[in-house]
Amino acid sequence: MSDTLTITRRNLLVWMRVPAYLMFTVIQPVMFVLLFRYVFGGAIPVHVRGGYVNFLMPGIIGQTAAFATFGTAIALAQELKKGVIDRFRSMPMARSAVLAGRLVADTGRMLLTILIIVGVGYAVGFRFTNGVGGAVAMVVLATVFGLAICCISAYTGLAIGDEESVQAFGLIWLFPITFLSSAFVPIPSMPGWLQAFANNQPVTYVINTMRALALGGPVEASLWKSIAWLAGIFIVFLPLAVRAYRRAG
Repeated sequence: MSDTLTITRRNLLVWMRVPAYLMFTVIQPVMFVLLFRYVFGGAIPVHVRGGYVNFLMPGIIGQTAAFATFGTAIALAQELKKGVIDRFRSMPMARSAVLAGRLVADTGRMLLTILIIVGVGYAVGFRFTNGVGGAVAMVVLATVFGLAICCISAYTGLAIGDEESVQAFGLIWLFPITFLSSAFVPIPSMPGWLQAFANNQPVTYVINTMRALALGGPVEASLWKSIAWLAGIFIVFLPLAVRAYRRAG
């Protein structure tokens, strides 16, 4: 635990000393909020209390949590390439601390980014309509979802080992899985062959659960499916990330 907290502090200090990185991490989701709210929002009909902005924000928050994991993959690839991970291995410290410290630090950064986006959402008209408990539960679910994607990103960052390749690979799978979901448009508006995929993938289940927690509505079915998907991601990719870390270098 002590070693993990030390590595966590080290990673947070790196981000604090590069404020431009944090700023750019926040700017992208803010741009998505403004773009969909004021450019595309009027053209997308939804049947949600509060209009499109209330439909949109849970999707943006889920996407923000997923996209924040780019930093995990890129940072691990950079440290692997520069030999930092090899230096850590030579030190008298727990080997698990490097990966665990990275995930803890990224979770903290992700939570901060999510809270900022919630504030931006409030500025453009979004409102929680299901009480404080639902709002907190939505933020917690978004953070756990981001942590699950972090495990995938950690594995890809260590397995590929090149930051440019990692970034390109992240765009290849994260963009389709977030946009081909219920994050931005109602799924019935998609072609039938796309609906089959969009209705049965983890991002849709998580976004539907977040939307129900934020706005009210039936939550049980999508919540259990979200938990099952997230548990499956942790079970598969956390051991893969650990294995990739052991083999890296």
